[in-house]
Amino acid sequence: MTLSPAKMGRWNKRSLLGQLQKSGRASRAALSKSLGMSQPTVGKIVDELLIQGVLEEVESPLTETADGIEGKMSGLRPGRPGRLLQLDRVHPRFLGIQLGVTETRLAGLPAGIEGEDRWSVHFSTPQKQFQPVGQWLRQLKDVAKQLPYKNLWGVLMSVPGIVDEPANRVVFSPNLRWIESADLPQLIRKIWNVPVLLVQEERALALGHQLANPYTEDFLLVDFGDGVGGAMIVQGKPYASPLPISGELGHTPVLGNRRPCGCGARGCVETLVSRRGLLASFAAAQPGKPHTWPMLVRHIHESGVTPWLAQALDAVATTIAGAMNVMGLRRVVITGSLTELSPAVMEYLSQAIRNGAMWARFGKIECASATRRRMAGLVAVGIDRLVIPISGQDENPQVIRRS
Repeated sequence: MTLSPAKMGRWNKRSLLGQLQKSGRASRAALSKSLGMSQPTVGKIVDELLIQGVLEEVESPLTETADGIEGKMSGLRPGRPGRLLQLDRVHPRFLGIQLGVTETRLAGLPAGIEGEDRWSVHFSTPQKQFQPVGQWLRQLKDVAKQLPYKNLWGVLMSVPGIVDEPANRVVFSPNLRWIESADLPQLIRKIWNVPVLLVQEERALALGHQLANPYTEDFLLVDFGDGVGGAMIVQGKPYASPLPISGELGHTPVLGNRRPCGCGARGCVETLVSRRGLLASFAAAQPGKPHTWPMLVRHIHESGVTPWLAQALDAVATTIAGAMNVMGLRRVVITGSLTELSPAVMEYLSQAIRNGAMWARFGKIECASATRRRMAGLVAVGIDRLVIPISGQDENPQVIRRS
């Protein structure tokens, strides 16, 4: 296949940004060497990305010598003070929205977002009240008046459920049914007249974790909260299936479990290990006592993994191990509410996963907990689809020509 010059240029830009996402900062000379591009080509790409506002230059505590090699600044090393490049970490380029089952959160997101998620504004997500779409939109409009962000490149929205990202629509959302019939991008464009992208929430979390750990190319991320969902990174890329459904671990049935689930079935594993499910089991095991999340956390710290909790953890561990066996993965990353419980919970879950994972018979299974990095994942999608899309017809002129 022959690439047009324009498409080749976009591939080169993507390669350069990918290298910066891995390294954090780099000089033009270092980028040229690591990417195998000529210095004039790298210089042209960098200049364009600086003008667009995707990159920024920062002072380096190093000197850059004539051959492009950096060393510690000293009077013995010839050269000029280095200027390093990084993704712009100052100016909000996107608006991030997390549409959660109980809460909606918003924040301005720079291209070079770093660290843990910090949402600046939040409000309650409507449940089954009268006209939830209208109520949610009114709340969003009120919040928009408080936000100072202008000249945004786009709105990036994390949504729960089964999301057809190319079609930009929610197909099925068991825990938030009203968003299935709502044209969320159209509603949001009434407030911010910019491109709007819907991103499945676990996929955003997996992409964010990958950015924080760029050399980890294969893993299954499982997030616990109002539900349970997963997403996979395989050979450095998000796993894509023929249908817009993957990682729906929470809706795996558990034998003997009769609890009703929001998906319409009974016995789904998330009815045992979601926040609501854990609290329901805690209430059944400790009748007559307060059953709040802080009380549950305290109880587990004091009592450890009691039988009812062990049963729930065994059930979800079997589900996770099954997914790892099918996909041939040996790393699992746990995020969300389970990581808020005692270390004993993660130790028990990790061992239960190893007990069911085939690779544990021959090699090492890695189980780790991590903080949520949803914002970074959303920005990764925004850069990929709005700033430097490979398909020319998807190119966003508002971004490409911005100065």
